[in-house]
Amino acid sequence: MPSHLSADRPAAPPPRRGSVDALISQTRRLRGDVDAVRRDAPVDGVDPESRWQRALCDLALHQLNDLDGHLAQLRDGPARPKAPVATADLPVAPVAPPRRESLLTRVGSAEWNLLTDEASWSGELYQILGRDPAAPPLTLDELPSLVLDDDRPRLTAMVTDCLIDAKRIDGEFRIVRPDGAVRTVHMMGEPVLDDDGGTASMWAVLRDVSELRRSQRAVSETRDSLHRQRHRAQTEHRLAVELQEAVLPPWRGSLRLPHQGPEKLDLAAHYLPCSTSALIGGDWYDALELPGGDSLLSIGDLTGHGVTVTSGMAMLIGALRGMAVAGTEPGRLMACLNQLLDTTVQPALGSAVCCRYRPATRTLVWAQAGHPAPLLFRAGTGRVLKSPDGVLLGATSGAVYGQAEVTLEPGDLLLLHTDGLVPWRGGTAGVQRLLDLAPRFGEARTAQECVRTVVEEFGETERADDACVLVARISS
Repeated sequence: MPSHLSADRPAAPPPRRGSVDALISQTRRLRGDVDAVRRDAPVDGVDPESRWQRALCDLALHQLNDLDGHLAQLRDGPARPKAPVATADLPVAPVAPPRRESLLTRVGSAEWNLLTDEASWSGELYQILGRDPAAPPLTLDELPSLVLDDDRPRLTAMVTDCLIDAKRIDGEFRIVRPDGAVRTVHMMGEPVLDDDGGTASMWAVLRDVSELRRSQRAVSETRDSLHRQRHRAQTEHRLAVELQEAVLPPWRGSLRLPHQGPEKLDLAAHYLPCSTSALIGGDWYDALELPGGDSLLSIGDLTGHGVTVTSGMAMLIGALRGMAVAGTEPGRLMACLNQLLDTTVQPALGSAVCCRYRPATRTLVWAQAGHPAPLLFRAGTGRVLKSPDGVLLGATSGAVYGQAEVTLEPGDLLLLHTDGLVPWRGGTAGVQRLLDLAPRFGEARTAQECVRTVVEEFGETERADDACVLVARISS
């Protein structure tokens, strides 16, 4: 449509064709770069962050396509509606609906003359509103008939402010096309003043932004989902850490159980978190003085990560302590823990070693459930204790667990660990690395120094799971 002159400023001259072509070339190069980034983005229908990244790339591509189309329209000039062919044998072709899969929609324009009550629409506006180009354009009074009831007051207020107070129009409303489709239209307009400063007409550009708003909502919803997931993960991690700290023994250094005789156990333990996940696992250790002077040493691992696993670990430690205080022997204790896991609402698998040390005879009675055997270090050498029978906790109902006994000597060192410290896929090589620490253990003065040696040797390695190590040293 022709340019307008308003009372306070002349219309801007049209841009030169060469400068617009240069902008189109730059836009298309940028679109190619963004498309390359999109192709490199991870395709994951589950991870909210990858969905968010791809949605942003899609939105950027759509907007660049839109900009490309608008620049082309600026270069080529607005299209005029074609006059209908008035023949009886040749019907008027229906209006082609805009492509719903694309954000690219040509901009339509309109002018409403307040003095003659005439309206002038561009061909693109007929397409946007789904109107037959042969039909006369709607007047300002008729335009609200296309708008949803909820949005009519908004359109009326924008038009009134423009005509009466000479305010610019910049807002959106939803229209219903003849085919029943609801579209969102963005309208920008301004009054055209006569020589006396009065409003002679209103000029506006209208654009179908339905797909743009849909894409923006998708990006926003994905971003919100990502934020919620991160907040949930942070909350679960905090709860898991607090639960772990509440359940595991409150000591990290050496500990001498208070009521033992002259040959006390010197104890130390350490928890090594997973290096590939921020979630807390089900690894645990425990030491408890039992009635009569015996000591309970245990270590284990419940499969999985997060609050559910940590709460299951707390349940196992509580049950283990209660049964041990009641005098249950390690083999029977493992069978009871297996039954407990087998009957829980959320079945799980776990491994454990349970040791009962009797200081009066320096006898260690122990049982295991699919767990690495304790290592015994004596006189500068180490060996793996022979494991009694025992399957994973929760693997089968009614499992029976054997027991083994070994007599300890003053100065002996017992090392218990979970498989996260020395993974099974490492075979005997990983266990041998622990046994090779025997000379350094022999030089250590406390159990804490021995734990520190283990952490120095294994703590810096990449581990796919959490790990615990518990050292018990028989004081001489």
